[in-house]
Amino acid sequence: MTSAKEDGQDQLAASLNDLFTSVSTMIKGELQGTNNILELLENMNLRVAEEYKGFGDVASGLRVFVEQLKSKSSTFDDYVQQLDAIEQQVTEFEAVVSMLDKYVSLLESKMQSVYQIPPA
Repeated sequence: MTSAKEDGQDQLAASLNDLFTSVSTMIKGELQGTNNILELLENMNLRVAEEYKGFGDVASGLRVFVEQLKSKSSTFDDYVQQLDAIEQQVTEFEAVVSMLDKYVSLLESKMQSVYQIPPA
């Protein structure tokens, strides 16, 4: 009986050993899968960090460019004000020329009526 009992215990021990080995292999496989996913995530994060670093460089360059444009446009403000003043003067001059033209036309018609010159 002892041999049958020992055979049963040996069989039970072998079965438990197989069970633990299988569970261990399964857990190792799941951990390896999780490890692979984490490595992939790390690589993706590094790639995204590189990409955003490039965007940061572009944004920094654009900021410098905008600052340069602002400084250049401020130098044009004086010219724009001068052009506005000239435009205002030209408008006033056109009004004076128009009034003079009407006055000359009026004088011409008076001269024609005084000297009775037929209109041209």
